[in-house]
Amino acid sequence: MSKQWKVAVVGATGAVGREMLKTLEQREFPCEVTPFSSSRSAGSKVPFRDGELTVKELKEDSFKGFDLALFSAGGSTSLKFAPLAAQQGCVVVDNSSAWRMDPKIPLVVPEVNAHDLEWHPGIIANPNCSTIQMVVVLKPLHDVATIKRVVVSTYQAVSGTGQKAIVELENQVRRLMSGHEANPEVYPHQIAFNCLPQIDVFLENEYTKEEMKMVHETQKIMGDDSIKVTATAVRVPVFYGHSESVNVEFEKPITPQSARAILSQAPGVRVFDNPSEKIYPMAIVAAGEDDTFVGRIRKDETIDNGLNMWIVADNIRKGAALNAVQIAEELVRRELLRVKK
Repeated sequence: MSKQWKVAVVGATGAVGREMLKTLEQREFPCEVTPFSSSRSAGSKVPFRDGELTVKELKEDSFKGFDLALFSAGGSTSLKFAPLAAQQGCVVVDNSSAWRMDPKIPLVVPEVNAHDLEWHPGIIANPNCSTIQMVVVLKPLHDVATIKRVVVSTYQAVSGTGQKAIVELENQVRRLMSGHEANPEVYPHQIAFNCLPQIDVFLENEYTKEEMKMVHETQKIMGDDSIKVTATAVRVPVFYGHSESVNVEFEKPITPQSARAILSQAPGVRVFDNPSEKIYPMAIVAAGEDDTFVGRIRKDETIDNGLNMWIVADNIRKGAALNAVQIAEELVRRELLRVKK
């Protein structure tokens, strides 16, 4: 009988927290789970396996006796509680942006850089959802032809903002179709039937925080600061599934045919590319799926060694919960589910 790991899910009542529970169950990760949240949600129930679990209030001493904690409760919670968990011998996989660019913390996508888990100090960062799906596709191509530059435009679902944004989109559609005003609250402008070229706050360089996350996280995960990345991140009125238009310039020649062949063998990637039959990745195809879908692979005719492609993944699954659970599986496989003294 395999060891039953004691797992805490922090932020268990949120969209990603619930998906973490669902993913642990679906992938049959050997564990006893305890869900945690703020005092506001403590006492509520969350589904797990054939029943329900009662959510406990997160406290400073909550992690005694736990092997693993999956965090999806926001940056301030992670900054406070992740070090406390590690001090109590519990390995943290954190879904917030709090630790991603800390040079002492590995930022991991298992298909790309699982080897970085070897030096974890008790905390591991889960990357940004839009970065995860892009690097899963780019890394196999980078290994063959070496990427010089990436230009990416994202089309990101409202679920990336959380449950309140999902409800806002639903309500706005109903209100607008019945002749009422949209009344935006979660977003600065109406999201129904609209696209917002702003995700997160604007920085001094006039890019948003989300756009710069894609730049810096891609370089860290790929282990190559020479890769140039520029991004435009857009919120679209889709519930689940981020889409990305990605233009890649390589140092060496690579044809669309060879790219398809490489990606068809890549872990976690599904090539969905037959334009003549109108087959290409879409959010409604990727929603609920574990794989990252890639299609519309074609030559960029304006530069040497350039390709365009369209990448889609479920942002709540591969973009968050699944990647975290895959990290946990890799920690077990490598016998790294421990905090080094």
